[in-house]
Amino acid sequence: MRGSLGVYVVDRRPLAIPAFRRLWVASVVGAVGGSFGGVAVPAQLFTVSGSSVVVGVAGAVSFVALVVASLGAGAVADVRDRRVVLLVAHCGLAVTYVALWALAVLGPGSVPLLLVLVACQGLSLGAIMTTMGAAVPRLVPAELLPAANSLSSLTRYAGSIAGPVLAGVLIPVTGLGTLYLCDALALLTVVWAVVKLPPLPPAPGPARRTAGLRYLAGSRLLVAVLLVDLAAMVFGMPAALFPELAQHTFGGTAGGGPELGLLYAAYPAGVFAAGLLSGTFTRARRHGVLMAGAAAAWGLTVVLLGLAGRLWLALVALVLGGALNFVLSTFRNAITQAHTPDALRGRVQGSLTVVLFGGPHLANLLHGAATAVLDHRVVICAGGLLTTVTVVAVTWAAPELRRLGSERAPSVAADAG
Repeated sequence: MRGSLGVYVVDRRPLAIPAFRRLWVASVVGAVGGSFGGVAVPAQLFTVSGSSVVVGVAGAVSFVALVVASLGAGAVADVRDRRVVLLVAHCGLAVTYVALWALAVLGPGSVPLLLVLVACQGLSLGAIMTTMGAAVPRLVPAELLPAANSLSSLTRYAGSIAGPVLAGVLIPVTGLGTLYLCDALALLTVVWAVVKLPPLPPAPGPARRTAGLRYLAGSRLLVAVLLVDLAAMVFGMPAALFPELAQHTFGGTAGGGPELGLLYAAYPAGVFAAGLLSGTFTRARRHGVLMAGAAAAWGLTVVLLGLAGRLWLALVALVLGGALNFVLSTFRNAITQAHTPDALRGRVQGSLTVVLFGGPHLANLLHGAATAVLDHRVVICAGGLLTTVTVVAVTWAAPELRRLGSERAPSVAADAG
């Protein structure tokens, strides 16, 4: 019974690879202890400036820096040892948190200096995400990429939930400075794991920076994967409408309340639950069908959200949607990693990172604009239907996605100990 249950819970097979195991264990510490800055930086900016506009500007600065770093680091990761790139990026992030700690301890700080450090934070995070996505396929066999991606996503989501909660509890007790110091110390565990990685030298390939984007645009499979993911992210992500939904549909108080909090919490709860049961799908071979099916079903859960007249039904829809998104993102990452030549993985990952982070921003803009002419529930339902229809159309037009299994196995670092 115990062995049979193990097939359904978290798929831990990649942890048998020493290099990946060290990196993952360190990332557990880094995900929680290294996520305090996501709360501390906006809190410090608001304390110093007294303006939410400044906090919004900081978000824009961070996003632009992340985009620039994703594209730049992707190109560098294809011509330099990826272990070295990861080391530089993690050390840069740690130094940024030390600088934020010093600024918090020495005085209130200045908005321009804080914005510079926010940009440094975005640059480091963009480089880390892009290079890590290109490095993992060198450590893990192709058949274990879905499991490896699900483990990484589970850690990231757990950190995004636990980190802000702990930060909110600790700020009144320890102050902002201590949180930044915890971030820097947590990152040292990741630096140690990266140091212990085997060398990850570049594979021979085209040197032009645009080669990755050209390869991505020329691959019908990767274009289909990107379109499916974008349809789900842009049309099927109505988070910008949650405040209106909570207040006008479910009777929440103006400005927020338990209803709004539950709406925002339900989606990550579904993501986390799917991660805990990743063994139910990571061993499957039909990656393309599973990804497209998860995206199409996600659209239907969004329709259910729009139709829901009771809060509990909306929460069920969001939990299901979060779980389906975990399946979608797991196979999206596995497909793009396994079906991109190693010499181009950095640049392709950089391009994908820009698209994937830009999608939610575009979703907020489109959903918000649509409510100027349509009821918010109509907008949510229309977005869900558009998601499902688009995914079905793309899947029908791209037989490469429908036929996709995990038969292709790129270079494997079996000795990555």
